[in-house]
Amino acid sequence: MEIGLIIIFWYGVLHAFGPDHLSAIADFSIGKSMKKTLLVTLAFAFGHGLMLFIFAKLLSEYGLPESITAYGDMISSSLIIGVGVYLLYMAFTEKIHVSKHMHENKEHIHIYFGKSHSHETNATVGAGALSVGALMGIGGVRGMLATLATLRGNSLDWTMILAFVAGVSLVFVSFGATILFVNRSLLTNLVNVRRAFATAGAISVAVGANMFFA
Repeated sequence: MEIGLIIIFWYGVLHAFGPDHLSAIADFSIGKSMKKTLLVTLAFAFGHGLMLFIFAKLLSEYGLPESITAYGDMISSSLIIGVGVYLLYMAFTEKIHVSKHMHENKEHIHIYFGKSHSHETNATVGAGALSVGALMGIGGVRGMLATLATLRGNSLDWTMILAFVAGVSLVFVSFGATILFVNRSLLTNLVNVRRAFATAGAISVAVGANMFFA
């Protein structure tokens, strides 16, 4: 593998450890099945990487002022705060519900919002994670520009995007596995579910506020 792709891959790994990214993954993965948790992590990683690279290319090749990335940081932090507030609202207004039923001699637990139980489709879950990942990608452009500078002006192409997404996905999928363990081990009753959503919401608000006012 070329040294440039290795650098991009490891930048993706380090970039993924940002508390805002992990907060977003947790927010969208709590209460989800293994399939949907994997979908969330991969869709978020791809949307995040694609948008980050697009803006990095625009800034580096067309002379746009890097100060524009400040708005990206504001978008990312505002998004995290908004998701956190929403989770807190759902938890404290008792709009989160749990239902249990037997299917093929196994107990299944479904977590849903509102008055009626409706299943989220994979398309809805994936589109939501992809959109949030893309919006948050705008905030990491400055770091990407610094990384591109180390490649001595190598042109941006799809192999670099895939290398970055692979690095980000490695961390996101690993963290998603942790959330999946929490889902299966702790989110077995309504009290624990509401506590988990409230905790995730509070952490998101704290992380977003720290980013916004930093």
